[in-house]
Parts: sequence; structure tokens; C-alpha cells
Amino acid sequence: MPNINDLMRTSPYVKAHDLQGKEPRVTIARVTFEPIGRTKEMKAVVYFVGSDKGLILNVTNSRKIVEIAGSAITEDWPGTVLTLYVSTADYGGETFDVVRIKTPRAVAARAATKPAPVPVPAARPAIVDDVEIDLYDGEIPF
Repeated sequence: MPNINDLMRTSPYVKAHDLQGKEPRVTIARVTFEPIGRTKEMKAVVYFVGSDKGLILNVTNSRKIVEIAGSAITEDWPGTVLTLYVSTADYGGETFDVVRIKTPRAVAARAATKPAPVPVPAARPAIVDDVEIDLYDGEIPF
């Protein structure tokens, strides 16, 4: 069945429709600052591994990335794993579909159950288990 959003001008930025009802797990490749919209206001745009489309960051999504990445320094964000999903937001008396960010389930579960780190003597190399199970087996839909 045709969707009007498929016929509209394609955007270089991720929109809610691009997620196609999925919650893809993505990895930040880079963060840029670009002039956006008619006013050419400079905004942060995050790009993901395997996709040419960037996500224009708003305050809500920026704060979530800071929480997940553990840093407000955008140069520290590449390699950070996120899950994208569609939610709604009200603006100007209207409700819009928007892209939001959350911590991936595997990462959140591991952080919640991970015991406190045990100090390792300096002479011994530390072994860190960073194995994640990705239950989402599809491609990034955008």
C-alpha cells in the first residue's frame, strides 16, 4: 500500500518514517555541526555506521546520548551504541512523530547486572568482556 511519506522529497536526515516501525540498533560514526533549515541555524548532526543519513539532534536526544556515552564531548561519541525508536512530541498545538534514542537492551541489561569492578594489579592485563547479543537481525532501515 503506498505511503505519502515515500513520495515526498527524500531528506539527508533520519525521520520517524525512515524507521519503518523498527527499533534499529546503531553505532555512532561521527558528529558534525551543520546549518539546518531556512534559518541555517547550526545544529549537531550524528551519523551512524552503515548509513548516509544523519540525525539532527535536539535537546532530548542530545541529553540521552550524553547519558549513554558518559560524556558531553561529541568527539567521545563515535563507537557509542544506541537504539532508535519512534515516539510523539507536541509542538505548536500539534502532535508529530519523532525519532528518539534509548540505551540498547543488551547494554542496559549488562550494566544493571554487572558486578562492581575488581581492581587488577598493574602488572596483569585487564580482561574486559564486551560481548553483546544483538537480537535485532535486520539492516538499518534508512
